Amino acid sequence: MANIDKAGKYQLGGRLVRRIGYGAMQLAGPGVFGPPRNPEAARAVLREAVALGVDHIDTSDFYGPHVTNQLIREALHPYPDELLIVTKIGARRNAQGAWLPAMSGAELERAVHDNLRNLRLDSLEVVNFRSMLDVFKPAEGSIEEQLTALAELRERGLIRHVGLSNVTARQVEEAQRILPIACVQNMYNLVHRHDDPLIDTLAAAGLPYVPFLPLGGFNPLQSEVLSGVAARLEATPMQVAIAWLIQRSPNILLIPGTSSVEHLRENLQAVELTLDAEALDALERIAGQA
Repeated sequence: MANIDKAGKYQLGGRLVRRIGYGAMQLAGPGVFGPPRNPEAARAVLREAVALGVDHIDTSDFYGPHVTNQLIREALHPYPDELLIVTKIGARRNAQGAWLPAMSGAELERAVHDNLRNLRLDSLEVVNFRSMLDVFKPAEGSIEEQLTALAELRERGLIRHVGLSNVTARQVEEAQRILPIACVQNMYNLVHRHDDPLIDTLAAAGLPYVPFLPLGGFNPLQSEVLSGVAARLEATPMQVAIAWLIQRSPNILLIPGTSSVEHLRENLQAVELTLDAEALDALERIAGQA
């Protein structure tokens, strides 16, 4: 496969990145709103991630809002050359913390400038457009207007690569007629496997799939089967869930989030875990349990 190298890295935008990165969403306050209770602990997680070799951080200026990007800048700027920061636009937060669409051309451009300012970057390497036609799940509908606006921002040099988030397979096809797509970021994990066909389609095209909530998010995956497999393999349930995703397809890039240095280390160690046939057979029974 052209987009994967001998070390197991996979191409995202113009970079080769490790299979496990870091998602910054949980660094914000409760409900991904407001500042964390301990900003220095949040910055310590970011520094430890980079120290442990993480070269792909996923964030958004609507986390907080602004909070996670500012923490990333405070902890890591000037950024290591090998670090890829991927951000998302297409949503905003109101004063109560609700998630609202922000998908007009003007709103998308404003979001790009907000990300540039808070991350202190001259251009954004990869920007994922998150469709908010439905706040919580992919919903059919044209995204041509939004992708055309992003293509113009790309031509101006404000962004280099465009990805998609919370989208359907049909919307991926529509977007690819407008501009090259760097990645797709949808919800997917051991339980939620609706995107199985899309993952395989993207793999055949050499495009990465980046599952969000790979461990269930703020409500971690829980299953007696998962716990049993983990106990037999002397691993944690979350390490098994990560290992399953790594083995699911070579184009899957992971961004598990945590506000704990200990959990960060555990997540990254999952790359060394290999699931045998017995484990994989058992884990197949978890699909659709949520």
